[in-house]
Amino acid sequence: MNIIEGYRPPKIDREEQTELLSVVMTAYNIEAYIERGVRSVCGQTYHNLEIIVVDDGSTDGTGTILDKLAASDARIRVIHQENGGHGRARNAGIARAHGDYIGFVDGDDWIDPDMYEKLFSALKDQEADLAVCRYRQVSRTGTVDGSVDRAVLFEEQEALTVYVEEREEFSIQNAAWNKLYRRSILEKNAFPEGVWYEDIMFATRALACAKRCIYLDIALYNYIIDREGSTMNRRINSRTFTDQIPAYYEKTNLLQNMGRGDLALTHDYFFYKRLLLFYGELFQAEDGDSYRMRLEEILRHDRKRAEEAFLAPIADPRDKKMLQLFYRSPEAYCRKLKWDEQVVIPCKAWLKRILHR
Repeated sequence: MNIIEGYRPPKIDREEQTELLSVVMTAYNIEAYIERGVRSVCGQTYHNLEIIVVDDGSTDGTGTILDKLAASDARIRVIHQENGGHGRARNAGIARAHGDYIGFVDGDDWIDPDMYEKLFSALKDQEADLAVCRYRQVSRTGTVDGSVDRAVLFEEQEALTVYVEEREEFSIQNAAWNKLYRRSILEKNAFPEGVWYEDIMFATRALACAKRCIYLDIALYNYIIDREGSTMNRRINSRTFTDQIPAYYEKTNLLQNMGRGDLALTHDYFFYKRLLLFYGELFQAEDGDSYRMRLEEILRHDRKRAEEAFLAPIADPRDKKMLQLFYRSPEAYCRKLKWDEQVVIPCKAWLKRILHR
């Protein structure tokens, strides 16, 4: 890992923009957002783009808006298809892409004017297979931007390790949309279709294939985190069990088959920790009993692996104690979790403020 303070990707003049970048956008019933998203791609300082927008069976005015936008910019191609979800829509876009470099944008988000110029320039400058940028979290109450004036160059599986370790200082996460991929690392790496959380396995495979990754620690993508109707705003639902949890098991198997049992164990630590937190959220929640019982069944069935994972070098010893408490008494675990959230954590925050006055 090489940290490059104050890194500036070289400027690419328009006459030097000879390589085609393909941007795949997906849209489903987002008529209030789609024009802003598409225009943000059209307005890129890197002009040699093909913009493939997949209308995934919209029943509102999204498709009509897209057709009008395509008539005003020859770079835009619209694909209208029956609703099949993000994975199928993105795969349809990839299949029609001609560029050697591919990026993704969700139609309800938007990007900064120089996002693709910076990502592509950094990728070429550092001879990388993958370029990643930070993103802003945009909500009704404000915007969170954790940008730092630096870049980080990851060699071999360093980016994969950071991703699996869920390192908060880097935005190398499941999302497909804050990245620019060399097409070669996407070969034989289609998005899973017909499921939610399709980014989990796609991201893992792409990072595993990338020999070098350049990370720009500046926010260039604007991600709406609280759009009404967004499926990703539903924290726990039936798809948690049919799609998300199976994807996490598949991720474990992939890491193990790569010979990275260490990363598989690290991943499982975060996986089972996440299930414990889900369980705590559901305790005493209305209509939460069936989901809570399913989570308890999984955690008890996987007890041996979970206990092993909570011994991983990265694991917090306090989490191990919470896991042991859960296995002794799920109710006592939930009471302890609630006590920590309502009393212990606020008291520590108050004390910290007092000491730093």
